[in-house]
Amino acid sequence: MTPPDPASDPVPTSHPRYLSLITREKITAGVTRGVTSLHGLIAHGRGEAFDYLLGEQTHPFASSAIAAAAATLLSASRPVISVNGNACALAAQDLVNLAAATGAALEVNIFHSSPERELAIRSMLLDHGAPEVLMPSRSHALEHIDHNRRWVHPDGIFSADAVFVPLEDGDRCGALIRNGKKVVTVDLNPLSRTARTASVTIVDNLVRCLPALVSLTRQLASSDRTSLAASAASWDNPAALAAAEAALRSGNLS
Repeated sequence: MTPPDPASDPVPTSHPRYLSLITREKITAGVTRGVTSLHGLIAHGRGEAFDYLLGEQTHPFASSAIAAAAATLLSASRPVISVNGNACALAAQDLVNLAAATGAALEVNIFHSSPERELAIRSMLLDHGAPEVLMPSRSHALEHIDHNRRWVHPDGIFSADAVFVPLEDGDRCGALIRNGKKVVTVDLNPLSRTARTASVTIVDNLVRCLPALVSLTRQLASSDRTSLAASAASWDNPAALAAAEAALRSGNLS
């Protein structure tokens, strides 16, 4: 079944689920364009359930993590933004903007092997203004991982010192850490392997936190790099995850 075209069947802004429904439209449109896999729809639904429990709002622990993420990316020597199908379908423009604000390279990296889908993701990022998008190379692979996401570009993830990996697989997040890289991720589940393994975890919805991250990196772009590095190094990710878990369990979403 072909998903509805938002232009021909728009969701009224008065609908109480407007933002959630628009996000669903983006992810299903990504399938039609060949950017998102069907498996990605399942992953999106799982994340949406956690967002309900968070009251669909950006909490203080997420705002603090956004600041730590900005400091980590801006103080890195070779930052890279890893883009999968869901992230591209939901936030292609914000990812391109973040790359420009941080000087990071954009690199396509997906779990389910598909050259056609890799090219579709690249095309969508270019359509949103990316000057260059790196593609996986069969000559360079990350250690400590066996599936398709181990293949990386030699001038991108392979040589990066910090990688932004929104909506990440837990095993690759662990592999990136074991390969000596700092990992910044976005994950609505503070109990996931990715959330607990990453250097900085933003427990928030990607479509909410990315504009805030872009805005903050633009503000901090001229800041002293040593100070930014010190700020990033002082980040307490377990404490932020504990605060996120407490918010989920409390049910106090005001």
